[in-house]
Amino acid sequence: MQEATLCFAVRDGEVLLIEKRRGLGEGWYNGPGGKLEADETPRECAIREVREEVGIDVFDLEKAGELTFTLDGETHTFCHVYRTGSFAGEPTPSPEARPEWVAFEDVPYDRMWDDDSLWLPGVLEGRTVRGEFRFAGGPPLDEATFVDHDLEWDVSFTPQ
Repeated sequence: MQEATLCFAVRDGEVLLIEKRRGLGEGWYNGPGGKLEADETPRECAIREVREEVGIDVFDLEKAGELTFTLDGETHTFCHVYRTGSFAGEPTPSPEARPEWVAFEDVPYDRMWDDDSLWLPGVLEGRTVRGEFRFAGGPPLDEATFVDHDLEWDVSFTPQ
């Protein structure tokens, strides 16, 4: 199992998304994020990944979700989801990602993971979520088929 993060910067009804340029989910949209490094907290990882992928500094991160992804019955990824309205700098492309501000109502769910349309709208509305998403087939995960899910809304998270 790998542990990862996603971080959604928001401003005036827009969210900062990235189009992945390489790796898992290449060509798809998501929030900046990635795998935790050794001795790194999820919050530290989210801050580092946003800086590396889009060149901005994020502050005052709020834990918005915990998502578990399984592949053929085995846990594949546990993802910590953050959101923030506090950041400095202008997003710039990197070898990993092309950033784009997108209005909440224009989020390209047809170019995202199958599960994103189930939980991201609630996160953008300010809600918190804990979810499990089951995939079959693959690997890799981006070639697997979405099978089923469970969601729990408005959960509280322990500060990290």
